[in-house]
Order: sequence, then structure tokens, then C-alpha cells
Amino acid sequence: MDHRATTLPMPPGWPARIRAVESGELTPPVPKPSATVVLLRDAADGPEAYLLRRRTSMAFAAGMYAYPGGGVDPRDAEAELGWAGPGPAQWARRLGVDARTAQAVVCAAVRETFEEAGVLLAGPDADSTAEPRDWTAERAALEAHELSFADFLRSHGLLLRSDLLAGWARWVTPAFEERRYDTWFFVAALPPGQCAAQEVGEADKVAWLSPAEAVSGYEEGRYGMLPPTVTVLRELLPVRDAAGALDAAAGRSLDPILGRAEVRGDRMTVRWSGYEELTIDGDFPENR
Repeated sequence: MDHRATTLPMPPGWPARIRAVESGELTPPVPKPSATVVLLRDAADGPEAYLLRRRTSMAFAAGMYAYPGGGVDPRDAEAELGWAGPGPAQWARRLGVDARTAQAVVCAAVRETFEEAGVLLAGPDADSTAEPRDWTAERAALEAHELSFADFLRSHGLLLRSDLLAGWARWVTPAFEERRYDTWFFVAALPPGQCAAQEVGEADKVAWLSPAEAVSGYEEGRYGMLPPTVTVLRELLPVRDAAGALDAAAGRSLDPILGRAEVRGDRMTVRWSGYEELTIDGDFPENR
């Protein structure tokens, strides 16, 4: 990977918060566990990723392109649910957490893909996925937390297909951010016969983009993305198809990636270890 350092803009609220954390005036919030899924489909020239542009009214990452994802539901850690594929204990070893947390994280990945993209990584048995149908009411009930994911699966006789997911990365929001997440990134292929939603409540636009198109759009300023989003797309550039992405995921580290800030007078630098192209560096006087 080309790790050329660039001069990226410092988000407006960061300098003051970085100083506050550095001085001890601000206690960083505890990151909330979450999961996001890079949903891939095969096209003529290679894989395409499903991206949502978050509405500008959203509290976090407003106006940014992102993958379907969201927070872990604590109910999923204890739930009895039908499961096909690697079990929670096996996922615990892969994700670096205990089995209860692993079950909740994998459930969050499948649930959020269903809620936001309308793609269901579950089926009546270990070898198939659910037949396409109108799931609008069920997706709304899940989003409103009126229905647990385990209850949804149980009521429709479905098994969660954890074998359709592969862990890709784990990113933790920097300590100085107002909202922090500990997010596991997964990759998954669009199941045969299923279609992703073209309208999503939290998004004002959806798009299937090749990694190359998405990265070039980011670099040209056409697609706003947070560092983890564009980094995953860059990492997918060599992949030739969706199946290749799942194969490549098996050898990847899921050690947490965390941006850290350094303050030297007016100079601030934010670095992500191993990702020099994401570095933000410049002079930001306190009275600016």
C-alpha cells in the first residue's frame, strides 16, 4: 500500500477537544461496541460496495458515505437464536472478545445489514438464505427496538448465517471525538436473489461503487468519508470479486486501529499507526 502522507483538513471541533483531553479537562467517552458490513456484489469489472450517504441531520458522520452498520444490542448477547456457521466461541477468538460479546457483535452486523440495506444474511437452513419478500414492517420494528433480532429470526424460522460474514478490521474512534465507537468491520457478498434497498431512512442516497471509483471520488472531494471507510476501500482495490474479499479477510489482523493526537504548542498531529496517508498535521493556534 502507498503510505504517502497528505495534508488533510482538521475537522473544526477537533483542536479544542484535543487540547481538552491533553490537559485532562475532558474525559474521553467510552467507545460503544458496533458493527458495520461492507456488502459486495460482483460486476463486470470486479466487485462493487454498497455505500449510504448519511443525512446531514445525523449526529455522527453527517453527509458522509458509510456502510450499513450500527450499535450492538445488549439483548443479543444473551439471546437463544438459530445459528448456522462458526459459533460465538469461534467468533470470540477471531474478534478478540468473549463469546457473549462476539454473539452480540455478529448479530449487530447481520441485523444492521437487514435494517439499513434490506439484505438478510439468514435462512431457513445452513445452506440457503431467506426468499425475497417485503420486510418493511419488520425492519422498522427492529430499528425502533420494538423487536429483538432473536425474536425476529425465531418468528420466521430463520438461522443467522454467520458463515456469510468475514472479519476485515476493527477501528476505534479517537479519544477526542464527542461520539466514540469500537467498530468491527465485516465483508459479505450479496446473497443470490436478494437486492439491496434503494431508499434508506438514515441516508439520502445509496450507491454501488467499485473500490477504485469510490477512492478516486474521495480523493477528488466528491465523496466524503471517514478514515476507516476509505481505508477499507483502498484495501479492497486488489480484490477481483466478492468471494476473493472473503478469502482475503481470513488472513487479516483484527487488532484495534486507533487515531492518536500529538500536541506541541500550536502544532497538532493526528496519526493512525500504519496508515500515514490519513495523517492530519498543521498549526492550530488556540485562539483560532
